Amino acid sequence: MFSGAQISLYPMCDDFVAVILGALSALDPYRERFRIETDDVSTLIVGPPEDLFPAMRDLFAAAAASGVHVVLSATVSRGCPGEPDDPRCTPLPGGPRGPLGTRIAEARQRVADATVLGQPVAAQFSLYPLGADAHMDEIYGCIVFLKASGVFDRSKNFCTKLRGDAGPVFATLSEAFLSFGTPQGHVALDLTVSANSPTKS
Repeated sequence: MFSGAQISLYPMCDDFVAVILGALSALDPYRERFRIETDDVSTLIVGPPEDLFPAMRDLFAAAAASGVHVVLSATVSRGCPGEPDDPRCTPLPGGPRGPLGTRIAEARQRVADATVLGQPVAAQFSLYPLGADAHMDEIYGCIVFLKASGVFDRSKNFCTKLRGDAGPVFATLSEAFLSFGTPQGHVALDLTVSANSPTKS
C-alpha cells in the first residue's frame, strides 16, 4: 500500500518563514516513520495512514499557536495504484472491516475520545473513495458519521465544512479517510484548514 499527503502551510503574515520553521519541530516525533520531501510548492509525507492526520494536526496547531491567520492545504491519498508500495505504509489498522453502521459508530467514539487542544479551527474537505462499486454507500455513510461527529458545520457545494477544536476536527478527518472506502482501494481526500481567520462565517 502507498499512503501519504502533499501539504502546504500558509501563514498570512510578513514573518511567514519564522512561523513555518517554528512549526516544523512538531513533525519530529513522526520523522522515523515518515519519508518527508519538501520543494518550493509543498511537502510530501509518506507513511502509515493512521499517522498522517495526527502529524498534520500537530504541524498546523503549532503554526496556529503563533496567533496569525494560517491555512493548511493538503491532498491525502491511500492505495493509489500508480504509486509503488512503500514499507513505511502499513495496511489500515484494525483488521477486517465491519458493516457500515458499525464503522460509523466506532468512528464517532474515536472522535469523542480525541484530545482537545484548545485551538479552534475551520476545515472543508471532499472525500473520494475511488474504484469501489458501492462508493456512494461509503460517501453517504461518511456523511452520516460527519453529521454526528460534533464538529459538523454544514454541507457546501462539493465539500463538507467542519468547525471546532483542532483535536476533534483532525480526528474526524482521519476517521473519514480511514473508515470509509474499501480497505485496499484508492481513497483520496482534498482538504483546507484555517485558524485565526479575521473573517469567520
